[in-house]
Amino acid sequence: MHPIEHFKTVTRHRHMVLRHCIKAGIPIQGLLHDLSKFTPTEFIPGMCYYQGTRSPNEQERELFGYSEAWMHHKGRNKHHFEYWIDINPESKVYEPVEMPVKYLIEMFCDRVAASKIYRGEKYRDSDPLDYFNSGMERKRPIHPKTAKKLHFLLKMLAEKGEDKTFAYIRRMKK
Repeated sequence: MHPIEHFKTVTRHRHMVLRHCIKAGIPIQGLLHDLSKFTPTEFIPGMCYYQGTRSPNEQERELFGYSEAWMHHKGRNKHHFEYWIDINPESKVYEPVEMPVKYLIEMFCDRVAASKIYRGEKYRDSDPLDYFNSGMERKRPIHPKTAKKLHFLLKMLAEKGEDKTFAYIRRMKK
C-alpha cells in the first residue's frame, strides 16, 4: 500500500488541473475537479494499486476484470465522456450523448494534466493526443462530435502549444 504516494499524485494532478482550468476560464470546475478521488471507494483502491506511472484503476482492472474505483469515479465526474451515456428515446438503446462545452474543456485540462503527471520530464505537448489516438483504436463510447472537438483541441496543443490552445479555449467557451 502506498497511501502517501497516492495522495501526493492525486493532489499534484488536481492542482495541475486547477491551473489549466484557470487558464481555460473555468476556475470553479478546477477547484471541484476529482474530489471523489478522496472518497473511500476510490482512495483505498488507489493506494492499494498505486504504481506512480499509470492510473491505479488500470491495475485494479487487470486483476479483477473491472475497476470499482473507476465505476464510482466516472459516474460522479461530468468531465469523463463515459458519464455522458444515456438511453436514446428513439432507439431505446444506451448511446453516447454530446458533452456540454464546459465539461469538454475540463476533460481537455484533465487529460493534459494526467499526461504531465505520468510522463514527468518526458512530457511533450503531443502526449495527450497520442494517448487519445491510442484509446480510439478500441471502440469507445464517446459521441462523435465530442470526440471530434477533443481531437481538435489536442491536435492544436500538439501543433501550437499551450498558450495558443488555451487562448482558443477561452474564446470557444464564450
